[in-house]
Formats: sequence, C-alpha cells, structure tokens
Amino acid sequence: MNAETLQARVGSEGAGERLDRFLAASLAGFSRSRLKNLVESGQVSLAGHAVTDPNMRVKPGQIFTLAVPAPETALPEPQAMALDIRYEDEHLLVLDKPAGLVVHPAPGNPDGTLVNALLAHCGASLAGIGGVKRPGIVHRLDKDTSGLMVVAKDDATHRALARDFAAHTVTRAYQAVVWGVPQPKSGEISGRIGRNPRDRKKMAVVTARGKAAITRYKVMKNFGTKAALVECRLATGRTHQIRVHMTAIGNPLIGDPSYGKQSQSRLAGLPEKARKAAATLGRQALHAYLLGFTHPASGEYLEFRSRLPKDISKLIHSLELI
Repeated sequence: MNAETLQARVGSEGAGERLDRFLAASLAGFSRSRLKNLVESGQVSLAGHAVTDPNMRVKPGQIFTLAVPAPETALPEPQAMALDIRYEDEHLLVLDKPAGLVVHPAPGNPDGTLVNALLAHCGASLAGIGGVKRPGIVHRLDKDTSGLMVVAKDDATHRALARDFAAHTVTRAYQAVVWGVPQPKSGEISGRIGRNPRDRKKMAVVTARGKAAITRYKVMKNFGTKAALVECRLATGRTHQIRVHMTAIGNPLIGDPSYGKQSQSRLAGLPEKARKAAATLGRQALHAYLLGFTHPASGEYLEFRSRLPKDISKLIHSLELI
C-alpha cells in the first residue's frame, strides 16, 4: 500500500505557530505526538524539501506536504479464536472476555492473546493505531478477570475513548464475591495504590507515592457473615484496583491468588459444596458486568451488560446454602 499524501496551507491565523501544532490543528485524525514523529522521520516536506524540525515556525502561504506511511504489519500474528462480540462497527467493537485470556502478548504469553484474536477477527477493518495495524486496547482486564471491554479500530476512536476513560465519563461496574461482608454495606475506598514495597510484583495501598484511586462499592447480597456479592464502580482505573482496595478493607476477593489467598479457617467455615467451589475456583471472583460510553463517531450512548460466568454463578449458588 502506498503512502497517503496530505497537504496543509498556512493561513494568516497560523502564522508563527510551531509546525507540529499547526499540522495537528490542520489535519484531522492525527495526534501532535504522532505528527512530531512523522516530521522528525522526514515525512513532511516544504517546496519539495524535507522538514525535520517540529519546532519550526510556519509562515503564511507555506504549503506543507505530509506523506503518511501505510500502517505497518502488527508484530503479533493473527490467531483465529472464538470471541463473544457484543457490538461491532467500523470504529470499534465491544466483547465479553473470558477468564484466562491474556489481553496483550508479553513474556510468558507471546501468543494466544486477545490481541492475536482481534487481529484475526478484524482483518482489513483495522485502520491502524499510531501507524501500526493493531487493535486499540483502551483499557485492560486482568488475565483472570472476565467481562466487557471496548476496543478501538482507528486512531481517532482510540484517542476519543482514551480521553473519556481518563475523564472518568465511562460507566464501568464489576461484580465480585468477597470474603466476609463489608461494613458499612456501601461506601467509598480512597487509598492510594502503588507497588507493594515488600513484593514488587504486587500492588498495595500506600501512604507515599502511588496514584490516587477511588472505588465505590455496595453489597448486593450477603451469604450469612461468610461472604458477599459486591458491586464495585471505578472512579479511577489503577492496576488491580478492586482487588487491592477490597483487601485493604478486610474483604479480599474469593479465589484471588495474589491478594486473597484462601485461609483454612475461612474455607472450614463454609458448607462442603461452597468450600469446594471456593477452593477450586482457580481465579479471582471478579467480573466486569457493565460498560457504558458515548460512541466517538455517532455521539450515541451505548451500554452493555454481561451475565456472571458459570464458575462465579456456581460459587454464588453454593454460598446461598449457608
């Protein structure tokens, strides 16, 4: 595929502006950081000569030509997998991710990820993110967290959704099964989250450094005093936020291998069926069941709900016997 060529003429209102800023204001669909990279890599020319300084001040009447390289082939290989697609158009898609599926390729998980599956599913419909043909992962779910995700297919959609997530205007709610019953039964947890100083592979509520984090929760159902089904809504999106915050108030998620390790005393207090379901769950009992956002292209508000998967439903059914 040949490079696309675009032109931008400097008017009186743009005089004296930095080149990268002028191009960002003149050409829709490009971030200033990407345009800066294109300038520095020699993709912008003036009167047939390459301009490589993004700080150059533009003058009225100048006409800049931008050669937009064709999107590169993404490094991960497409791998066909069954996906539960809840909505899809030319700009984005919404899917229900199963537990056990890693989102991005990484050491230890070089393939078989959601990105690999999306590359195969979307094919030619991917317009490219940052000049690379790849799906735009706007937010992540942990490998063993199930539920709804939105994925962008083009740069403009990716940027718009990222802004909405950063501005906390996206509706996100999770259902979790936790040990004990949180007190009070609804509230807000606002501890800062950062690396655990005793275990750098984990996150923790910290007093110094870390990032501000707010989780709002309410008990939807309690199973005696042993456990509860809790709805959590995120006002921020920190790594492992719900898992860390619920642990911090003494109600870790059942099945969580990092933050809610099963204690024999807790398991011993459950009926046999519930004890077996909790001990064999194999992952944190956390599901992203609600996702709502404004479609960047149409302006329509879209909202999706996902039923609890079978493993968490089975756990809840067994706990109802308490």
